[in-house]
Amino acid sequence: MRARSVLIPLALLTAYSREPAPITLYIAGDSTAAEKLPTKRPETGWGEMLGQYFRPDEVRIANRAVNGRSTRTFIAEGKWRAITDSLKAGDYVFIQFGHNDESKDKVDRYTPPDDFKRNLTLMVEEVRARHAFPVLLTPVRRRKFDRNGQLEDTHGEYPGLTRAVASKLSVPLIDMHESSAAVLSSYGADSSAKLFLQVEKGENPNYPDGVHDNTHFRPLGAELMARLALDGILSLQLGLVAHLKSATHASRTQGSMIRVQITMLPHAPRLNCTGTVDAST
Repeated sequence: MRARSVLIPLALLTAYSREPAPITLYIAGDSTAAEKLPTKRPETGWGEMLGQYFRPDEVRIANRAVNGRSTRTFIAEGKWRAITDSLKAGDYVFIQFGHNDESKDKVDRYTPPDDFKRNLTLMVEEVRARHAFPVLLTPVRRRKFDRNGQLEDTHGEYPGLTRAVASKLSVPLIDMHESSAAVLSSYGADSSAKLFLQVEKGENPNYPDGVHDNTHFRPLGAELMARLALDGILSLQLGLVAHLKSATHASRTQGSMIRVQITMLPHAPRLNCTGTVDAST
């Protein structure tokens, strides 16, 4: 009996000493966030750059974004179901669509506005039903400037629809549509090319004839977009903040404003939580 009484506490001690399972941060979205094949480099999705800011034993990034998908096709093809089937309580799902939903000329992916709102609502509700945390993100901007050097919007009403769903359902929103506009505008019509997949003929064996893509990013652009997502995490004070690496932290500035303090890439502007550019760098 004495031996048995000792074994029971030891078993309990072992159970309580187990490390908690890491949080999984899922990314549901399109090609602007998706992981790229080696044959497509230097194209890089911003979702590939997000994991570097978290302690890897505490947060795992599951980048499920897929090229060319809208909310409609992401659901219809079972890609959304694959995420919800894997969710555990306490996980996060970053949901970013609109790039392909708004493409009326591409019937294979176009999603009418009312359907888009219903799809986002479905995603939010299904994440919450599994005791996980949804976060909505507006789509990032394309590189399109008018003759006066002003950035043009190509997403129409879809960013506003995302904001409306976030407001109605009280979902955290990271407005990357607005913050990415500030970044591209700060670089300007010409210099912003370095953020995107702009490859000259003969420069890269993956693109022997060159490519001039103003939607998808090079590593620098993807890095800056990931920082906008990080900035949103800090601004919203999501639970994920507790799992950031010590080199990434937030300090209070101007009342309730939170500024991201991280080592910046050369020639990259410093960003604050509103997406505006700090000209001091």
